[in-house]
Amino acid sequence: MHLALSLTGILAIMLGLWAWQLKSRRADWVDAAWAGGIGLLAIYFALVGDGSIEKRILIVLVTGTWAFRLARHLAVRLAGHDDEDGRYQAMREHFGERANLFFFFFFIGQGLIAWLFALPAWVVANDPSSALTVWVILGVAIWLVSLAGESIADRQLAAFRKDPANKGKVCQVGLWRYSRHPNYFFEWLHWFSYPLIALGAPNQWITWVGPVLMLLFLYRLTGIPYTEKQSLKSRGDAYGEYQRTTSAFVPWWPKDGKR
Repeated sequence: MHLALSLTGILAIMLGLWAWQLKSRRADWVDAAWAGGIGLLAIYFALVGDGSIEKRILIVLVTGTWAFRLARHLAVRLAGHDDEDGRYQAMREHFGERANLFFFFFFIGQGLIAWLFALPAWVVANDPSSALTVWVILGVAIWLVSLAGESIADRQLAAFRKDPANKGKVCQVGLWRYSRHPNYFFEWLHWFSYPLIALGAPNQWITWVGPVLMLLFLYRLTGIPYTEKQSLKSRGDAYGEYQRTTSAFVPWWPKDGKR
């Protein structure tokens, strides 16, 4: 019952947001809603879960901190622009008069995806074990590293873009020197926290939904392909050279030999 109610709730939120974008023409806010929705679902699962109180508190801490940090970061970025994000403008142009119908199914899909990504939190919230095992500690450690890495990458990129002298240039400072998408990498790494925290719990296999689906979306669907297409369009040869010398995902030494 709780799974059905949670799915209904997140779909209702997305439908409301879709109706709002009909007039605002700001479909890009679905990104922030997606992240925040996962956090809300984690809180709901913790409140109604049958697991130990320790695991329910832990899942709110782990999922909530990650989700609401990302939602806030996206919301601040979106609020700083009057125009819709370029990716969504391209979708509107591509679908033309059918754009709103496309976005209807797109928003429904985002709600379903948010629900799927919240399922690891449901597993942990129903874990009866309160034991602080070495696996739980390792899972929390991965979460801390991931949260710090993603936050640092986001701040480095925001600071680079804020400087007018960098307009049209490719960000290659800090973590961005070693990965073209360090924020995506740490976001993906974060999902490995759940299989470790939930090790031995009922339905523990569901926690692998996170890292598997996130890798698929980042590499093949909504992440790297669209981001890099837009970057090549706006930064041209400079970004092409960045692609040639810098790891796409996992941070690694650049091919230009300079460390």
